[in-house]
Amino acid sequence: MTRGLFVTFEGIDGCGKSTQVQRAPEALRREGRAVCVTREPGGPAIAERIREMLMAPEHREMTPACEVLLYLAARAQHVAQTIVPALERGDVVLCDRFADATLAYQGAGRGLPEDVLERMNAFATAGLAPDLTLLMDITVELSRERLASLGRGHDRMESGAIEFYRRIRDGYLRLARRSPERFVVLDGARGLEENAGQVVAAIRGRLGAR
Repeated sequence: MTRGLFVTFEGIDGCGKSTQVQRAPEALRREGRAVCVTREPGGPAIAERIREMLMAPEHREMTPACEVLLYLAARAQHVAQTIVPALERGDVVLCDRFADATLAYQGAGRGLPEDVLERMNAFATAGLAPDLTLLMDITVELSRERLASLGRGHDRMESGAIEFYRRIRDGYLRLARRSPERFVVLDGARGLEENAGQVVAAIRGRLGAR
């Protein structure tokens, strides 16, 4: 059986990536594709429990080292229990965040050494890398506006300062420039339908190139 396609969606909070992750499967399934939709941190039950700890607003004392180790623990379980089995079935796996998020949030955002994070990512993922990464890029100001319009409280990660998110956005854009063969950068400020069409087109293009 042909290995499936691993597609990840990245971007700062409020960029629209989660909406696109949920919309893309409909078009792909109409074409007869088997699709697995998942997220990080999360996926299997163990990783979802870790997510609860990471996102809880009351855990503000969590250190960057503790934070990254929890993310990587969740990722290791996610890869082994959800992502790899789906790829082995031949599914198109659509994942809301993956290893690039660690380099952007804990690396560029928190200031942890990127070379160390890359080695830790490689261990947690057993070397698995996305075939395609869709980066939904928006300004930090638009991110704040969108989160405020949702009318809900911020989780522990979303409550970070504006400068923290500027560093994360810059980190994502650096990653995209470093790996242009894997990244497709989309303007998250554009309309939902326009971006949905570009998302599906990028996935179809990668499927067709195999």
